[in-house]
Amino acid sequence: MGKTSKSKPVEKKQTATYEPELIQEQMGRYINPLTDFGFKRIFGTEANKDLLIDFLNSVLEIEGKIVSLDYQNPEQKGRIKTARDAFLDLYCTTGKGEHIIVEMQNLPQTYFVDRVMYYVTFPIQKQAKKGKWNFKLKPVYSVNILNFTFNEDYEKKSDDNAPYHHLAKLIDVKTGQVFYDKLSLVFIELPDFQKPADELNTNYEHWLYVLKYLANLNEMPDTLKKNKIFKKLFIEAEIANMTQEELDIYDKSIKNLNKMYTTRDIVNDWRREAVAARKENIAVRKESAAKDNTIYSLQYDNAVKDNAIAELQRKLQQAGLT
Repeated sequence: MGKTSKSKPVEKKQTATYEPELIQEQMGRYINPLTDFGFKRIFGTEANKDLLIDFLNSVLEIEGKIVSLDYQNPEQKGRIKTARDAFLDLYCTTGKGEHIIVEMQNLPQTYFVDRVMYYVTFPIQKQAKKGKWNFKLKPVYSVNILNFTFNEDYEKKSDDNAPYHHLAKLIDVKTGQVFYDKLSLVFIELPDFQKPADELNTNYEHWLYVLKYLANLNEMPDTLKKNKIFKKLFIEAEIANMTQEELDIYDKSIKNLNKMYTTRDIVNDWRREAVAARKENIAVRKESAAKDNTIYSLQYDNAVKDNAIAELQRKLQQAGLT
């Protein structure tokens, strides 16, 4: 690991402020890897296959590590005409035949985990062979990079050293032991990764830092300068090295993502207003009901008093006192 910078202003630039909301349209020095263009440029080309291999080896616990990768068609057709197709961000296989799906998700989506489960069925079914087949499958990995956090219903341990990393497998719920080890789902919540540049310890942490902060950096952090993979990444990510055509595509990618964020904010504002209106309506109803109860109580008390007075008058009449 390289030495960290002693200059506070430089360190401030390296750490940067993470704003997962709207992306600034004024471009900095490096592309945003969380845009569709940036993600594909860094991980989705033959020339940068070594970057993807290094990233996946830092994320996945694959015996013997990944040595080679082959990109597969990210468009997966349904088995019948009425079945829905799947459009994956990245789909590749290792030299040992393991299947890996890599997805970048910027915004929360209803039933997102269900979608992930649907996607992994494609490389599973793809392994089926006609004729005599013993059903032996190769491992399938799904790596999901999330630019948001799971909702509060997903409980996180307070003593977790890596609250941003989730590994899901099929387990025996009674023993907690892995029941089937050939299906692995990884979810990485970037907003929960909070380490500054001078506290990075592992290659995995280096990757998460770059994915989260690259677009906000003005120079390569000292802690990464001795790593040839990250040196290559920063060269590939430098906007000055892009052609005009690539620049136009990247600019459109940023605008599309900003539209997504704007739409999300509008919908969230509407939802908050709707919730507030419902709460206000409930409060008004409760207040109205309370007033109705008060009126009813007063009416009941008056009726009781009226009955008491009528009964008293009746007794007075019987006694000849009226």
